[in-house]
Amino acid sequence: MKSLRKTEKLPEFESCKSERAEATRDFISRIADKWTILIVVVLSRQPENRARFSDLKRGIEGISQTMLTSTLRSLERDGIVHREVFPEIPPRVEYELTKLGLSLLEPMQQLTAWALKNWSTVKNSREKFDANQKSRK
Repeated sequence: MKSLRKTEKLPEFESCKSERAEATRDFISRIADKWTILIVVVLSRQPENRARFSDLKRGIEGISQTMLTSTLRSLERDGIVHREVFPEIPPRVEYELTKLGLSLLEPMQQLTAWALKNWSTVKNSREKFDANQKSRK
């Protein structure tokens, strides 16, 4: 990945008010919520990148049934996940990463690697900031 110099602009959009900026902000807010990345990661680790609802629920500590359902619906709406209902009794539903969903894995891995590499620096910065805020009061 080519690094940008301070004077260079991101090639995707010149202005933060552009349609491209709006699209970027909208989609990043979708994938950067509390649960989306975890759902995509759990699905990516399943055979054929598919799992049942109960497998996802077990694989993501702390997620409620309501939140899992809501997030999966949003991912399905965006084309990241495909939902398949099997005509069985009891009904069986499986979720699978689409080609678009699979294409998210590489940038997510890069972002995760950056977060892990820089977590202690970020944590220290937060602690320093919080201490300074307390001393101002």
